[in-house]
Amino acid sequence: MQIALTGKLAKAMGVELEPVNDEQNPLFTWTANWTTVWDNRRAEDLLVLVNHATRFTVAVYQVKRKDLKGMPEMIKQAIANTLLYMNINPEIVEEYMSLCGDVTFTRNSNRKAAAWVTRAGLDTSVYIGHEYNGIAKMFRDTVGASINYGLVNYSGKFDDGFMPYEKMVTALTELTGKQAYKYRAFELMVTLDLDVYQAERRIIVPAGLEFTRLHEVLQSVFGWRNYHLYDFTFFDEKSERTTVLTEPLDEYWPGDEEIVLIEGRVLADFMPEHGTMVYTYDLGDNWEHEIELLRVIENYDQESPYLLEASGQTPPEDVGGVGGFVEFREIMLNPDHPDYETMKEWARFWSPELQDWEMRPRAIRV
Repeated sequence: MQIALTGKLAKAMGVELEPVNDEQNPLFTWTANWTTVWDNRRAEDLLVLVNHATRFTVAVYQVKRKDLKGMPEMIKQAIANTLLYMNINPEIVEEYMSLCGDVTFTRNSNRKAAAWVTRAGLDTSVYIGHEYNGIAKMFRDTVGASINYGLVNYSGKFDDGFMPYEKMVTALTELTGKQAYKYRAFELMVTLDLDVYQAERRIIVPAGLEFTRLHEVLQSVFGWRNYHLYDFTFFDEKSERTTVLTEPLDEYWPGDEEIVLIEGRVLADFMPEHGTMVYTYDLGDNWEHEIELLRVIENYDQESPYLLEASGQTPPEDVGGVGGFVEFREIMLNPDHPDYETMKEWARFWSPELQDWEMRPRAIRV
């Protein structure tokens, strides 16, 4: 595997650079840069790599100067973890990493690649700024995954644009001759009871999906904006015990056996043993989504998370729970109501019915 380093990164690493091998398959060639995420900091903390054949991005946060000593292993692990995070067939990932061989470092002389890695760093920084507070000490080597769902290479002709994720999947399947996806999956029905109707989303998700990502999936398909806290609740009828998965919060007693921290937990830890659970979003408005396991798919061979069908519009944020939504909806369905214009301005783009694109089956890329 050939890693072309930007001048700044090469200087920081202090490694001996080898001559560029122009005969190297671009699928095994990456350009790497080391940059900052936060404007108020001088020290670099983000390692970004872009693949030359596909423009696929891999990024690692937080990477300090002392961490650069372990660059070869860090890079290979980050590439593998990002591909696995996006549910690529583990057999493909293993074969690709084997074919990559040992890491060699060269100086970057490709202007296009330099521009690509700069842009990828900016896009990843925006994602990190949105998802993380910049205070907690952390290490994540999959923060670049979502960047690969964005369109690139469209500055000339729009038809020339492509998603790095799709191009990488195609390249890897052609390289290995193996199917792109092969994993255990769950088909779930998620129902939000709003009294006047039910908002339902039927989805397929990997069995190994972390609950933190399931939260992101549910936010996406229900149109929530991730403004509030959330948790997942399971109830065991035999033991009559309730288990709540949550992020660490002061109001939860750390000694409470019913409270389980959500970090690192995946769906398969609880399903199919538990056939149902409740996802509660906004602990004030208390939007309770009942999640029912419909089917276990042992060898799923398609991209997921995936929305199969959707019905029923989601309430706007901060409307006041189910009761507040019922009242709000009555006003919005009656243009002659004295509060109609006020509510319409407050709700902005909210509509009583789902748009066609919201109901259309599609991959959920979060």
